[in-house]
Amino acid sequence: MPTASATPARERNRRLVTAVVLVPALAVLALWAFAWPAARIAPRDLPLGVAGPAAATAQVEQRLEHEKGAFEIHHYADETAARSAIEDRTVYGAVVVTARGPKLLTASAASPVVAQLLQQAVAQQTAANGTQVRTVDVVAAPANDPRGAALSSSVLPLALAGIVAGAAVTALGLRGRRAVIALVAGAGLVGGAAAGLAHSWLGVLTGDWWAEAGVLGLATLAVGAAVAGLAALLGSAGLGLGAGLVMLLGNPFSGASSAPQMLPDPVGAIGQWLPPGASATLLRSVSYFDGAAATGPALTLTWWAALGLGAVLVGGALKARAEVTEPVAERGLAQVG
Repeated sequence: MPTASATPARERNRRLVTAVVLVPALAVLALWAFAWPAARIAPRDLPLGVAGPAAATAQVEQRLEHEKGAFEIHHYADETAARSAIEDRTVYGAVVVTARGPKLLTASAASPVVAQLLQQAVAQQTAANGTQVRTVDVVAAPANDPRGAALSSSVLPLALAGIVAGAAVTALGLRGRRAVIALVAGAGLVGGAAAGLAHSWLGVLTGDWWAEAGVLGLATLAVGAAVAGLAALLGSAGLGLGAGLVMLLGNPFSGASSAPQMLPDPVGAIGQWLPPGASATLLRSVSYFDGAAATGPALTLTWWAALGLGAVLVGGALKARAEVTEPVAERGLAQVG
C-alpha cells in the first residue's frame, strides 16, 4: 500500500504533468485561433451591389462572378438605391454602371479593408477595357481613424474589462443582487469612460455620444455577466471557460479589423454570436450609420447579458441554499451522535 507521504508526491507530480501539457496546448490553441483566420482573409459571399439597367450590368456581374463565392450580388435600379443600401448596411459597396463608365461606391466606415479590396477587385475587372473606375466613399471613416484601427482595437480592451469585472465580482464573493448591481454599475462606468475617450477626446467615434456609451457599456456587461454567471454555476472552471471563450474565440473571430465575411467559414458567423464580434458590429452601426442594422448585434449582446445575470442570480441562490442546508445537516448528525 502507498504510504501517506507518497500520496502528496503523486499529486504534485500529476499537477506538474498537467501544467507542462496544458501550457503548450493553450499556446497552440491561441495561435490557431488568432493566426488561422488572419492568414485566410478573403471575401466570402461579401454583399456587393450592382446598379444600372440589366443589359448594362450583365457584363459587370459576369466578371465579378468569375471569383466564385467571393461576392453576393445585390441588384439595384440606380445609384440612389445603391447608396441607400450602403447606408443601411445591406451591402459594403456597389458598382454603378453609367454612360461615362463604371463608378464604385464604397463605405470605408464599414470596413477600410473591404473598401480597399473592392477598389482593387473592380479595377482589375475593368482594366481589360482600359476604363478607369471612379470611386466615391459614401460613408467615410472618420478623419481621426481613417484605417479603422482605433475602433477595431477597442474590442480587446472591452473584452478585458468584462473579464476583469466578472472575475472581480467572483473574487469579492458578491452574489445575487449585489453581484448584478456591481456588474451593471461597472459596465455603465466603463461605457461612459470609453465614450469620453473615443468620442470626446480622440474623435474616432462620430455618432450620438449616449448611444455609443450604451453600446460600450452593454459590450462590457455582456462579457462580465457571462464570466460571472459561469463562475457562479461552475466555480473556477466556469471563470476559466468564460474568459477563454471570449479571448480565444470571441476576439480573433470578431472580424473587427476586416469584416465577418472576410473570415473563413464558419468563423465569421460564430464571431457575430459572441460578444466581441457583436459589439464591434453594433458600434460601427451606431457611430457611423445612424443605427442601421443594429438590431441583430444589440439583441446578441442583450441575450449574453441577460443570461449571464440570470446565471449569477441562480448560482447565488443555489449557494445560499447549500449554506443553509449544511448547518442543518450537521446539527442533525450531532444530535444523532
